[in-house]
Amino acid sequence: MGNREDLLAAARTCIYQRGFAETTARHIASTAGVSLAAIGYHFGSKDQLVTEALTQAIGDGIGNDLEALMRRAGAGRSLPEAFAETWSAIGEIFARHREGMIASAENMIRLRRVRTDREYLAGMNEQAVGDIAAVLGEVHLELSAEQVRAVAQLYFVLLNGLSLHWLSDPAGELPTGSDLAIALTALAPSH
Repeated sequence: MGNREDLLAAARTCIYQRGFAETTARHIASTAGVSLAAIGYHFGSKDQLVTEALTQAIGDGIGNDLEALMRRAGAGRSLPEAFAETWSAIGEIFARHREGMIASAENMIRLRRVRTDREYLAGMNEQAVGDIAAVLGEVHLELSAEQVRAVAQLYFVLLNGLSLHWLSDPAGELPTGSDLAIALTALAPSH
């Protein structure tokens, strides 16, 4: 790995071990085995480094797990059936990525105050919706492009909302995929 990759890995390690508030640029540089100046050279600031490290970790970890789940749930099933199965299993994904989700939630609050980081995150959110849409389009060929995009946006919003719900009460129960599917059916216009 190069200095940039070492810094990304070190930022995640430090934040997972120390927490967001207790991690300093010096901790990250020391863990990465590079100079403090390397953070500025590669990322501009510790905050930008942390944002990229967490976004990458959550995007790769939860994103890859969600993709695998969507593909497995959608194999030979209708979208409503796949939807119910996907969202019934989402808690397992959250449990595997608990530390990263906590750190990301802390970072989101900080991002709200920094315009450039909000812009970066908006781009990453759009990329996530695009990635979900790509999988949905491959698995559910019956959907139009407009439907794929709309369902991808719904999946992304559900993912974020349910993750905050889960973080606020990890011992509590998330709504099942069947419960969510019933709610969507109730909201759908009757023909």
